Order: sequence, then structure tokens, then C-alpha cells
Amino acid sequence: MTDFTGWMQGIQSRTEAALEQWLPGPQIAPERLHQAMRYSVLGGGKRVRALLAHAGGELCGAQPEKIDAAACAVEMIHAYSLVHDDMPCMDDDDLRRGKPSCHKQFDDATALLVGDALQTLAFEVLSQPDLLAQPLRQLAMCQLLAQASGSRGMAGGQAIDLASVGLDLNQTELEFMHIHKTGALIRAAALLGAYCGDCDEQALSALDHYAKSIGLAFQVVDDILDTEADTATLGKTAGKDAANNKPTYVTILGLERAKQLARDLHDSALAQLQVYGPRAERLVQLAGFITQRQF
Repeated sequence: MTDFTGWMQGIQSRTEAALEQWLPGPQIAPERLHQAMRYSVLGGGKRVRALLAHAGGELCGAQPEKIDAAACAVEMIHAYSLVHDDMPCMDDDDLRRGKPSCHKQFDDATALLVGDALQTLAFEVLSQPDLLAQPLRQLAMCQLLAQASGSRGMAGGQAIDLASVGLDLNQTELEFMHIHKTGALIRAAALLGAYCGDCDEQALSALDHYAKSIGLAFQVVDDILDTEADTATLGKTAGKDAANNKPTYVTILGLERAKQLARDLHDSALAQLQVYGPRAERLVQLAGFITQRQF
């Protein structure tokens, strides 16, 4: 089996190539919108959600070509959320993935349309004819991504986040917010990959619990890095949440307890996979990659 770094780079490369194919060319009208879409999606990010889709798919014996569609759809939704989050009416950030945010490189109106267009393109990718032999499963995948992206998922979490500025949330309230804002799409990524293969309900349930733990751990580590890392390392403005008086795991728990929580969530995720042995190796490795970055 390829080592984890080689596997990860391979998935990142194939996802980049697949996204390149799905995104309209920069010379296709309307040119400025398509250029902005490509600017926002290509050449940046760790592709964690694509990696989770492929790892979940591998657990269930899915063909990589099928998983590519799920991985691209989730990455498009994620990219659209970043474009909108960075806008002045949201988090008002000028830097994303080490370069100017979409609204700074282009303009606010274009950034708004980029998000709209990427969201609809994600469902075009996921609903392509003959992606799966089971149309009902493909329909379930579209429903899963829609729920993870909407008011009961990512968009709802962002609404709670915006309403929580300056409030003293407790840990339960903070977790509720991030289960929606960050965790829902991470959970969807892993399950969408699995749906491309042949998993029984027990495997899907284990993967679901794994992804929920990893989704929370991802946000805990983000909060830690926002405190400890610099802007160059993060590729986005460091310390922005604290400066904006947003509640984070670090402000609520303190740095050391937040780090312990990340470790506990990592262990909880791995406990779900023990029965699957080598089949779950990539998921185990991804859990380490997500929870141990930079600290």
C-alpha cells in the first residue's frame, strides 16, 4: 500500500484535475465569473473533504472514478462557503489560501455569484446521469449534500456563528454551532464517498460516528491554530476570531484543554474503526493528519 503522504498527494492531484475539467473554462462567457470560480477553487487548500470522500469510498470498495464526483461536489460547496464567508457582510477577510479573497481580487457582486454558481455546479456534478447503477442511492447523495449545506447544516451554522459574536457560549452551544457549520460537510464528504461503493448499515453507522468526531476535532484544531500559528502558515488572517470577539474552543476551554479535547475526539473517531482493520487504514491516517497538524 502507498504511504499516506503519497496517497494524499495522489488524491489531491486527481481532485484538482477533476475540478479543472468540471469548472467552465476561463474564456467561456461570462468570462469574469468563470475566471473567479476557477480562482476560488483551483490551486489551493488541503482538499481534506476530498480525502475523506476517497477514504470513505475505499472502506466500501468504491471505484475512484465514482468517488471523484462526490469529492468535487463537496469541494465546490466548501469553496463557495469560503467565498461567501470572506465577504464584508460576513467575516470580512481579505486573505484566503494565501492569496486575496475572491471579493478582493474581483468584487463583491462577482464573489456573491461565484458562490451561487459553485453551489449549483456541485449538484450538477453529483446528479450526472449514470454516476451510479442505483439511481435511488444517487438521489440520497444529493439529499445528503443539500442537507449538509443548508439551514440544517453549514449555512445554519454560519448563521449561528454570526449571531454568537460577543456572546459567552458554553461548550455544548459551541459544539452545536460547529456540528452544523463545519462538521456537517465533513460528515457528508465521508458518507458520500461510501455511498459510491457497497457498504452495509453497520459500516455506514461507524463511518458516520467517525466523521462526526473528526468534524468537531477539525474545528477544535482550527481554533488552536488560530491562536498559535501565523498568517503565512494558515493562509488566512491569524487571530481573526479573537479580534472579532468570537467564541472559540480556546477562549472557552483554554489552550491545553482544547488540545486534550482534540486528542479525545481523535481517539473516539478511531474507536469506531477498529473492527475494520486494514480496510480503514486511510481513515485512521486521516484522523491523525487532521488532529495533529502543527501542534
